[in-house]
Amino acid sequence: MNSFINVLLLVFTLPTMLLSIYVGFDLPVEFLRTTTAQLPYLDYGFLGLGLILLVISLRRSIRRWMGVRMTKQKSKYKWNSTVSAQRKIRVVVYTILESAVMASLGLAYYYLTPFAWFPSLVMLFFSLEGLLFLIVCHKNLFRIGITTKAILVADREVILIYLSGLRQVSISQQTVYFDYLENLQLTFPTDCVEEKEREQFFNTLKEQVNRDKVLFKNVD
Repeated sequence: MNSFINVLLLVFTLPTMLLSIYVGFDLPVEFLRTTTAQLPYLDYGFLGLGLILLVISLRRSIRRWMGVRMTKQKSKYKWNSTVSAQRKIRVVVYTILESAVMASLGLAYYYLTPFAWFPSLVMLFFSLEGLLFLIVCHKNLFRIGITTKAILVADREVILIYLSGLRQVSISQQTVYFDYLENLQLTFPTDCVEEKEREQFFNTLKEQVNRDKVLFKNVD
């Protein structure tokens, strides 16, 4: 999910950056016989792009906070634990890099042109929000849990694996594959679970499904 959101952000940060460059350097628009800085409604253009960036970033932020809020309610789970140390390190590094990139883009927008104040503000705000999320949650709120209906992983991204309609669970190359009817397949990396806890994780998972309908392959 987080990868998809990052792709969306990239899709809309590129035109925002291009427009900022054109306006900042007042590049000519030949077919209109004018320059970019002289175009009407620039404020509205940047406002629209900023609103799109705001909606995308806000959706990711809400999903993250809701995910960690749900997994910390241990009593609602058949099995619940923090994500592995290896996974946690990667989450910390990626989140810091993500915030650094967003902050750099935000500063670049405004440096190029004051017209871009709103998308700049959006990027700077969510770069700080990402760091706040990391500070609050990194110690013991990045967790994975199993209920009678689903598996939920919550850290910098939220992975939800429903057990309804499940037909096969298999492990291959550090990835757990969940196969459903109609060729649907969901995955999550095995390093979400600490190695010493994987046996208990899969035993708990087996208890939540109908073993006559769900095949476990390469799962001890």
